[in-house]
Amino acid sequence: MPDSIFGLPLHPLIVHATVVVVPLAALLVILQVCWPRFRAWAGPLPPALSLAALVLTPLSTSTGESLEEQVGESSLVEKHAELGDQLIWFTVALFVFSAAFWWLERARHHAAELAAGPAAPTTTPGSGGTATLTAPAPARHTTSAPERFRTLTAIVGVLAVLAALGTGVQVARIGHSGAKAAWSDASSALVR
Repeated sequence: MPDSIFGLPLHPLIVHATVVVVPLAALLVILQVCWPRFRAWAGPLPPALSLAALVLTPLSTSTGESLEEQVGESSLVEKHAELGDQLIWFTVALFVFSAAFWWLERARHHAAELAAGPAAPTTTPGSGGTATLTAPAPARHTTSAPERFRTLTAIVGVLAVLAALGTGVQVARIGHSGAKAAWSDASSALVR
């Protein structure tokens, strides 16, 4: 991978994409879990954006390591690099829990539809050419697959929200340390 594009270091360019996609993915995962109407509208968008965040994370750290070699070592750059290296675990968790929640939610709805049986009323021929309209018998309520899916989906949803919150906090910490590292040299140059 090249270190620069048109004379600009590649790291700040990729990081700007990461700084937008990762928090947006975290927000969409929280909405996916907490807001059923959004969940119905978004479909697989939160896991897809979480996957994009997962792909951007190693690209950001890789280009950051290349830039670190050019800039030289300092305690601020080291702290930023250390925090950046930890982000991959947050984005892995964000993607895994978001995708698992999306899949479980779909499976839960499918299992509930199967358990409910036919939804349409049926007609039975009666005597004298008349037909009788009868509603389908209600499904028996037992602790079945939909109930187990509901519990598992709720647990995975809580884990997805925790992963999203942790990812958002980690991105803020990385961004703050990166800004301090980038601007500390500029502010010390102004003081001189």
